[in-house]
Order: sequence, then structure tokens, then C-alpha cells
Amino acid sequence: MTGAAQDTDEQQPEHPAQPEQPEQPEQPEQPEQPGQPEQGGKRKRRGPGPFTLLLLPGLVTVTGVAAFFALTGGLPTPWPEDSDPDQAAVDIDPSYVPWLRKAASACTLLEPSVLAAQIDQLSGWRDDTDEISGEKGIAAFTDTEWRTWGKDDDGNGNSSPRDPADAIMALGRQDCSLAEKVTELRTEGRVNGDLVDLTLAAYSSGTDAVTKAGRVPPTAETYLAEVEALLPRYEALDRADPGGGAGGAAGALLAAPVSELTISSPYGSREHPLTGVTKLHTGVDFAAPQGAQVVAARQGRVVFAAPTAAYGNRIVIDHGTIEGKRLETTYSHLSSLEAAVGQTVEAGTPIGRVGSTGLSTGPHLHFEVVLDGYYTDPRPWLVTGG
Repeated sequence: MTGAAQDTDEQQPEHPAQPEQPEQPEQPEQPEQPGQPEQGGKRKRRGPGPFTLLLLPGLVTVTGVAAFFALTGGLPTPWPEDSDPDQAAVDIDPSYVPWLRKAASACTLLEPSVLAAQIDQLSGWRDDTDEISGEKGIAAFTDTEWRTWGKDDDGNGNSSPRDPADAIMALGRQDCSLAEKVTELRTEGRVNGDLVDLTLAAYSSGTDAVTKAGRVPPTAETYLAEVEALLPRYEALDRADPGGGAGGAAGALLAAPVSELTISSPYGSREHPLTGVTKLHTGVDFAAPQGAQVVAARQGRVVFAAPTAAYGNRIVIDHGTIEGKRLETTYSHLSSLEAAVGQTVEAGTPIGRVGSTGLSTGPHLHFEVVLDGYYTDPRPWLVTGG
């Protein structure tokens, strides 16, 4: 963290608690069976009659079949239902989406859905450490692999496979490098097959195995099938922005809110500049002179424009939905407000001036991107500097 001006008390919004589970109804008491003696009474034992001998085997069979279906969920359905839960879109952390798109944009062959399916297959989006293999983070990088592909892509001062943004970008670099190699091999006529399949095979088994087989080698077939089975869950990531943006890549969604994007404090965990408490910095601080013009980053409607105690003069713009997720941007510590609630703005419309109002140590713009109520790193969403 530099000594440049920063804001001091952004808080992450609360999210609704999970609804309580309804109480299970009490089971009704079982009625007494007819013909049973009262407690303490005795009945004379006698051997089974002909009715019992004839019907008992059939009753046992029916009871066993009923118990089997009760355990297995009933009779098999001859036709599948309209919606297959395994093929439905899976919700992932919204902050990962722009990084998936940015990583995939590094080469034309790679799609965000492929990266997402790979991560799902590798870790199920869990940051677990495998003590045996030494794999770490959601993309399951080893230390050796990380030294080759890892970088501090989100600029938080730490390059780590456990940082989701860094891990996603590193996997994209690795895939793009493999895609370039298998493309050359196919151009030379040394391998045959779909380039994405060959890239995934090279990731799983290595380019030497692909070259030796001249196609997807048997050792990679299981991995390839597992990734391809997960792809339908993430197809929405590949579609162009339905909200009127410049395209599906995250870096093309938002214009720069100030003329020069000089970061004085990035998004992420940081030490509070005044209290020393470590907490989430929910946006990016852009250093700018007092009175510099601030503009809307995207077409939308102003939903808040007023002074606040912590953020000072603050504007919030609602940009509608992006693939079912509501996108908002915020602009804080302004010296003046030049937009009003209800006003429709375009990308580049002046909305205020840089200032140091509220809890701030000097002139700067605190800029946030809020996706479906969750703060996310603004940098990959921005055209310049993203």
C-alpha cells in the first residue's frame, strides 16, 4: 500500500440469512393390531396354518421389493425430466467471472467455460491442499508449476495459487501455451483432432504424449470426458454481454471513470490507513487531483446521489443485468455531485468531481463494482488498465 490518499471504512453488504427449515410433523401413533393380547396376557402357540404356508413366501417377496424401491428412490423413470440438475448452470463466486473472461481472452482458442469446467474438475471450486501431491488452490497448482505460470495478476502484492484471481489467470496462461503448441503440431500434420480436445489432453498427459499418439492419448480420455461433461454448466460465460456492452470479455464492460487509472490502493484485504485494522477494501482507489472529472463507466440509471458519513459525496449507478446478475458501480469521496437520482447516463457522462469528502486522507476516487450485491475487483472489468 502506498502513501497516496485512501478511503477508510468500506463495509461489505449483508446478505439474507438462510431460511429456517420447517419442523417435521409428528408421526401418528400406530394403532393396535387386532387380535393382539393386552399387556401381560398369553396366547397358546400353535403351528402355522395352510393360509400362512401358502401366502407367506409371496408376502416376503413383495415386502422385499417395496423396501428396495424405498431405498433406491422408487421405480426408474423411462423418460428423464425436463431439467437435469447436473446440466444446470452452477453459481460460482461472481468475482471469478471477469477473471475467467480475462484469462480466456489471452488466446482465441480458449473459452471461459473451458477454464471453469477445468477448475470444477480439478477442485470443485474448493481451495483444498492435497498433502500428498502438494497441489494448492482452486486450480490445483504445484509449487513447481506455479513458478512457471503464477503471477500477481490482481496486484495485491502476493502471487499465490490460493488467490483465485491469480490461479485463474495462471491456468489461462498455461492453457494458451498448450493451445499454441498443439496448433503447431496439427499444422505440421503430426497430430489430428479438435484443438480444444488436444489442448486439454496436453494439459492432462503432456504434449509429448499427444505427439506420440498423434491424437488424444488414451491416458487423457477420462480427464477429457470429465471436463466435457461439466461444460454445459458454464456455457453462459461464453455468451456476449446481453446488457449492451462491447462484448463478453470482462475488460470491455466498463469505461475508465477518471482519465488516468493510477491505482493508489487496490481491491482486497489491507490494513486500515487510520486504525491499523486489516479488513476488505471493497473497491479501487484511483489517485487524481482535486476537482478532476469523474464519469459514468457504463450506461445506466443513477439510483443514489447524496452525501454520506463515510463515503462522502457518493453516486451509485445501476447498469441492469449482465447474464442474470445485477451490475452496479459506485463513485465516492466526490467534491461535487453532477448527477441526480433517476437520471439516465451513458458511458462517459460527467457525474461528479474528485474530492476528499467523508473519511478520506486526500483527493482520490474510490470506485466499486457490485455484482448481485457482492463487491468484486473492478480492475478486470475496466477497458483501460483491466
